[in-house]
Amino acid sequence: MSTRMAPIGDHLRSWRQRRRMSQMDLALEAEISTRHLSCLETGRAMPSRSMVLRLAEQLDVPLRERNLWLAAAGFAPAYPERGPDDPSMRAAVEAVLAAHAPNPALAVDRHWNLVSANATVGPLIAGADPALLAGPVNVMRLALHPAGLAPRIGDLGAVRAHFLARLARQATVSGDPVLVELLRELRALPAPPGEAAEPEALALPFRLRLGEVELSFLTTTMVFGTAHEVALSELTVETFFPLDETTREALRRL
Repeated sequence: MSTRMAPIGDHLRSWRQRRRMSQMDLALEAEISTRHLSCLETGRAMPSRSMVLRLAEQLDVPLRERNLWLAAAGFAPAYPERGPDDPSMRAAVEAVLAAHAPNPALAVDRHWNLVSANATVGPLIAGADPALLAGPVNVMRLALHPAGLAPRIGDLGAVRAHFLARLARQATVSGDPVLVELLRELRALPAPPGEAAEPEALALPFRLRLGEVELSFLTTTMVFGTAHEVALSELTVETFFPLDETTREALRRL
């Protein structure tokens, strides 16, 4: 039976095990008895609304899943979901992306589908197979696919290894079947010859050829840490900073 249709106790036990916590560990964190936690997991006791939210907080459960927990326990959702097309949400995301120009920046959802990007991103991904650029554009697939950006990425082996390791962690932590399937698909794509070299720098640079010029970036990730709306809490903003004057000048021209 799917855990999404399961009783609250099954949700609780599944996420506790996913976080590699014992019943005693979680009980101590939540300041309840191990016996009471055991009763909640087995269905011999039902949690209050506040208890559901307390346990979800201790397990760092995403807001979307917290609403599912509440529904499984017989309560109304606590977190609204307006979606990425909501005007106020889109305005917040667009403001962040525009402020990063002329450097590239893009926002992706929990499945790595492109939600929005600033004007610099378009020229960088132009030339990829139109099928990869048809919505929804999956950024991971676009980057690693041989018909996408992969042929233009410098140190593709290291970048591929980094992307797949990041996706594997997300799939493991979230248990999201869409991420699990995406990881399987990307692992099956052709890999560059040889093993990925261990990066010598403190951070792995992202190098992308654009015509005759090789652009070199340092990438950072940003989330809306105080978000109380489901879709906004799931957004990730990927920002790119130029590492040399050649890249800065190319971005100014773009």
